[in-house]
Amino acid sequence: MNCAVLISGGVDSAVVTHLLCEQGLKPDLHYIKIGMEGEDSSCTADEDIELSRATARMYGLHLEVTDLQQEYWDQVVGYAIERIKQGLTPNPDVMCNRLIKFGAFEQRIGHQYDFVATGHYATNIERDGLMWLGTAIDPVKDQTDFLAQLSYDQLRHTRFPLGRLMKEEVRQIALDAHLPSAHRKDSQGICFLGKINYNDFVRRFMGEQEGKVIDIETGKVIGTHRGYWFHTIGQRKGLGLGGGPWFVVKKNIKKNIIFVAHGWDTQLQYGHDFRLADLHFITANPWEQPPVNEPIQFKVRHVDHFMPGTLTLDEEGYHVHSPQPIQGIAPGQFGCIYDADARICYGSGEISIYRER
Repeated sequence: MNCAVLISGGVDSAVVTHLLCEQGLKPDLHYIKIGMEGEDSSCTADEDIELSRATARMYGLHLEVTDLQQEYWDQVVGYAIERIKQGLTPNPDVMCNRLIKFGAFEQRIGHQYDFVATGHYATNIERDGLMWLGTAIDPVKDQTDFLAQLSYDQLRHTRFPLGRLMKEEVRQIALDAHLPSAHRKDSQGICFLGKINYNDFVRRFMGEQEGKVIDIETGKVIGTHRGYWFHTIGQRKGLGLGGGPWFVVKKNIKKNIIFVAHGWDTQLQYGHDFRLADLHFITANPWEQPPVNEPIQFKVRHVDHFMPGTLTLDEEGYHVHSPQPIQGIAPGQFGCIYDADARICYGSGEISIYRER
């Protein structure tokens, strides 16, 4: 079988390579070069490529480095800047998967293979003759929220060999097999920025503009900020305010004002409802009739747990309600929708500003 592995230089994709070779396959390895060149900002560290080459040599495999930086710049960075200008909180990693790793790569090279395997923690579930995106058995490492914007064609052409393994098992496999990246730490942060500081990146495109920081409960001005685009709903760190904790709970884009609430237990940083500007179904809409209070599980950010809720489709679109308080509902982020057992990820949609009726 003709297959490929998207290799990153990390332990997860190296273990994927090992597992496929153990099955008697000889996958081609592809390192995707993305990120922003210059000013030491590229994601593509020399160490990543060297570790990928070492893995290829170990198994006698072919490694190819594919440069998709221009596509990344045009599509992912362009998307992120546009959302930031609107006062939204983008999720470039979600779009990087859809547009670059499973998009541009698939169009240029990936389509030549019977399947492409990645080190994402997810599973492929076949049901009713269709392929569905399944969650990983390791809830801490589950990455289905990053994959929830994939198309059906992208999903059915991809395999996730690590989805039924705990992270500790993956690390042990790497150690037992003496893989070059066995002792490498897991990557932190987002590939979108590489080595660049997020605020430095935003400053490069948006500049700075001083605005007020207002205590939403008292209406008093308690500080200043350098632009609403540096802040997101639910943010606690980096506000420069004394006597905390303070949380960003609201933004006035037109007036460049940040509203904050004080205290760990402030209910102003929580909500029970949010709307989706749209809802992308990866495989198919699982409901024959428009859902009304349909039991689901969901995520509004990359966390190690799912939240219970209900999904309703009304005249304004999809509405999610949860009996549990949801911290930091940030418009622009993706609300990821799962079945009631959190086994299948149906898809996701951008969170829009919720309007009380």
